[in-house]
Amino acid sequence: MKQYKVGLVGIGAVGTEMIKVLRQRKFPASEIRVLATRERDEEIAGEIFHVLATTPEAFDGLDIVLFAGTEGAKGASKMWGQVAVSKGAVVIDNGDDFRMVEDVPLVIPEINGDDMEAMFRKGSRFIANPNCSTIITLMGIAPLHRVNPLKHMTAVTFQSVSGAGRAAIEELALQMRQVAAGEPTAPKAFAHQIVANVIPQIGGPKQEMPGYTTEEAKLTFESRKILGDPSLQISCTCVRVPVFYAHSIAVHATFANPISVEQAKTILAGAPGVEIVDDLPAAVYPMPKDFGGKDNVGVGRIRIDPSVENGLALWCSGDNIRKGAALNAVQIAEELIRRNLI
Repeated sequence: MKQYKVGLVGIGAVGTEMIKVLRQRKFPASEIRVLATRERDEEIAGEIFHVLATTPEAFDGLDIVLFAGTEGAKGASKMWGQVAVSKGAVVIDNGDDFRMVEDVPLVIPEINGDDMEAMFRKGSRFIANPNCSTIITLMGIAPLHRVNPLKHMTAVTFQSVSGAGRAAIEELALQMRQVAAGEPTAPKAFAHQIVANVIPQIGGPKQEMPGYTTEEAKLTFESRKILGDPSLQISCTCVRVPVFYAHSIAVHATFANPISVEQAKTILAGAPGVEIVDDLPAAVYPMPKDFGGKDNVGVGRIRIDPSVENGLALWCSGDNIRKGAALNAVQIAEELIRRNLI
């Protein structure tokens, strides 16, 4: 099998997970070259890497470059993405700087890998990873949309703190100890205390969508792009919750034609990357504690929404650092190889 030289820019929570995923999936990498702000030796995912400072020369000879941007660390791909492309690499960007650029495919391999191939045939060498909440939501919705067109979707997300990076994970752990000891908290990673609380704001105000946040805009516009329907009606509220890993999303969807629970379950059972966990009488449904660290997205609480015509409600849970970021990026690279695009 052909071997590829892989670059990784950024070694936060997502970058560390990318290395884990590359190793676990036995990705055909002859080299994993880690780039960051300064040169040093560092242990990452149990391995010692000689981290290089990010310079134009650091991209020489690389075939694939993964940019591990998170909510707390953006902009690297904006500075270095086209440099990597000019050196002959394919860029897979986990940040949000290029997701809505017209000639940059926004890809979930199980859903719209063909978009990537179409753009590559036009000469594109840059692929964007969707936002974590978008990926987890669409893993449960896109298979249904493929059979029965989606007309409207309302979503409420319950997003773990890991989406905001390592500092947010550490803050939740610290506040758990502080609250248990009756001590005051001093929020830094978030605007408010996160332990024993939920925060109904992720991101800042989105000017193009008055009253909505940037995170809510991502779920709206990215879903339209991935599903290929710019007129799709979507409304969402994104909420930060005191969970370390895995996002959950409550979805109410309206389809063009009637759909039954049995039909939905049959479709989702055959969808790659989806795991149905649905037995309400037995209190069985997807939960963050069960899907943190897993590749699949769990879908449950599948039921008819009687308040609208052709309505269906469901609940999704998935690891935002894994399938919502690192795994999806590596799967894009695997799909490029499978389609002989690199």
